[in-house]
Formats: sequence, structure tokens, C-alpha cells
Amino acid sequence: MKKILIVVDMQHDFVDGSLGTKEAQAILPAVNELIASGKFDDVYFTFDTHYPDYPETAEGKKLPVPHCIYGTEGWALATETSPADEAHIAVKNTFGYTGWAEKLGGAEETESITVIGLCTDICVVSNALILKALFPEIPIFCDASCCAGTTPEAHRAALSVMKSCQIDVINE
Repeated sequence: MKKILIVVDMQHDFVDGSLGTKEAQAILPAVNELIASGKFDDVYFTFDTHYPDYPETAEGKKLPVPHCIYGTEGWALATETSPADEAHIAVKNTFGYTGWAEKLGGAEETESITVIGLCTDICVVSNALILKALFPEIPIFCDASCCAGTTPEAHRAALSVMKSCQIDVINE
């Protein structure tokens, strides 16, 4: 049985770039420690990915701050550890990655899935809810100590939503 860790959008633009926050910077050591802990059989990384036409997209019109433009320093991971290989990367151009069923394979081999990263109230909660919908019988955890939201209030609200949807929030 596998324990899986999903690291959501720990990219420079969300840590110390155009959308970075002091809260995101503060969790980076804990994120690096958890990734390197050896507690997980597989570690997957999502990459929020946009292109130069970002301002013309639906998201760009509502959030007019260019970020995570493919190939830029802001798109790169801010973590000390990189994905093991291409199979452990989930490139997405929206909040939640919709290919988890194919990426993770059958649920029969998965003991648990833990989700961490940025931003709690946007991409972390989106991915956690997708995972819960795809794998309702697998325990899904969100390690709050390794997440940061767009604001502390939004972070807490997203944790509350996850709890309401039977995602186990740990290390608050």
C-alpha cells in the first residue's frame, strides 16, 4: 500500500514572486522537510502553468497578475526537491488537476494521499476535493502546517471547507 504526497504549486511566483506572501515563505522549510522525510512512497508536484496570453484568459481577467508563466523563474519550483521524473509532474492551467485518476492509477494500491502547498484557498482545496471525489474510500489528508493561503483568513476558511468534505486536516 502506497502513501502519496501531492505538493501543490510550490513555485517561486507563489512563494517569493509576483503572488508571494510571507506565509508562503514561512512554510517552505516545513514543506522541504516533509518532502524529504521518507514518509511517502511517491511524491507528485503540480505546476500552475500559464503562457504569455495569460491576461486574455478567463483567470487573467479576474486575477490580472501574470504568474507562473511557463519557462520563467516564477514557474520553477521553490522547493529543494524536484520531481523524480516526468510521471510525478502534473502540469495544470487551472486550479485543480483533472488527471489524478490516470496519474495515480487504481485506488487499490493507495493507503492515503496527503496534500500540501499553495494556495490553500484556491489550488490546494481544489485538488483535495477532486481527489476526494475520485477516491472516496482513500483517506485524504491536508497538512495545514505545509499550506498557506492568499490570506490567513482564506487559509482557515479553506481548511474548514475541506473538513466539511471529510478531508482530514492535520497539524493546524
